[in-house]
Amino acid sequence: MLKPQPVTLETPRVRLEPLSAEHVAGLETSARDGELWKLRITSVPAPGETAAYVAAALQGYQDGHMLPFVVRDLASSQIIGSTRYHDIVPAVERLEIGYTWYGRSWQRSHVNTTCKLLLMTHAFETLGAKLVGWRTDNYNFASQQAIERLGARKDGVLRHHALRRDGTVRDTVMYSLAAGEWPEVKAHLNYLLDKPREGAH
Repeated sequence: MLKPQPVTLETPRVRLEPLSAEHVAGLETSARDGELWKLRITSVPAPGETAAYVAAALQGYQDGHMLPFVVRDLASSQIIGSTRYHDIVPAVERLEIGYTWYGRSWQRSHVNTTCKLLLMTHAFETLGAKLVGWRTDNYNFASQQAIERLGARKDGVLRHHALRRDGTVRDTVMYSLAAGEWPEVKAHLNYLLDKPREGAH
C-alpha cells in the first residue's frame, strides 16, 4: 500500500481538500451549524478550540498515521465539515476513515455517501489498501447506521476503549470493508447517489 499523501478528491458537488491552518475559520462556522461540539459522542471542536484541533490533525499527518481533509460544498464554496484517514498502517495495508462530521444542514444528505465513495475509491484503487476500517461510539447510533449503509461489516466491540470529551469511557464499535468486497459496495454507493434525492441519504 502506498503511504497516503495530501491530495484533492472531488465530484461536481463536493471537494475534499487537504486540511490546513487556513481552514480554521471555515470549520468553526460549519461546527456552529447545529452546535455540534455539544454532542458528547463526537470530536467536533468547540469555539476557540478549532486551531488546536487542526494542529493536532496536522501533527498526526507529520507522524505518519493521519491524512486529514476538509469537506467543501462546491455550489456555495462553503466548508461544511471534515474527515480523515487515520490509523494508517502501510505494513498491513490498512487504514481507517473517521473523525467525520458535517454541519447539521448537510447531515442525511448526499454528502456523506459522496465523501465515503471518494475516500474508499482512493484507498482501494490508488493507495492499494487491503482493508478500510471505521470505529464509532457505542451510543452513536446514527454513525453506526451510516457506516452500515455503506456496506461495511461489523467486526465487534472494544469495551472500555476510549475517553469521550466529557471524561466518560466509551465502548468502540469496529467496522471494516475488505478490498474484495469493494467492487460491489462501489456499485451500490453509485446507485444510491444516482437515485432520486430521497434515496441518497
